[in-house]
Amino acid sequence: MDLQGLLDNTLAGLGYELVDLERSAKGALLRVFIDKPGGITVEDCALVSNHLSRLFTVENVAYDRLEVSSPGLDRPLRKAEDFVRFAGQKAKLKLRVPMEGQRNFVGVICAGEAGKVGIEVDGRVWSIDLGNLDKARLMPAF
Repeated sequence: MDLQGLLDNTLAGLGYELVDLERSAKGALLRVFIDKPGGITVEDCALVSNHLSRLFTVENVAYDRLEVSSPGLDRPLRKAEDFVRFAGQKAKLKLRVPMEGQRNFVGVICAGEAGKVGIEVDGRVWSIDLGNLDKARLMPAF
C-alpha cells in the first residue's frame, strides 16, 4: 500500500496538505505533518488524528503511536508548489551535488522555472534543479 498517496488523498479531502511523513524503523511511530492556509491549530491536529486513526484501522495500517502536528516554523520544502507558495521568504537549501563547489545555500526564494527553484544569496540568483535538492527548509524570521 502507498501510505503517502493514501494520506495525500485523505488530507486533501479534509482541506489539509500533507507536508511530511515519518515512520520509525520498526514502524511503531507514525508522524504526520500537516498544513493549511492560515496555519494549523491543536483542534486541526485532533480532528486529523481521529480521522486517520479510523482510516488506518479500515486500511490495516500497522502502527503503535500516531502523532499529527504542524510542520513548524522551519517547515520543510519538498514540492515545486512549496517554493512558489513561500517565494520571498528566507530558506536553507542543501544540495546532493555541489554547484560551483557549494552545497549549502541560505537566501531568499525567488521565482523559478519548471523543475527549478531560484534562490538569491548575497545579490546573486542561483537556479537549482529540484532533483538536486537534498533538503530544503524555511528559516524563521524573529
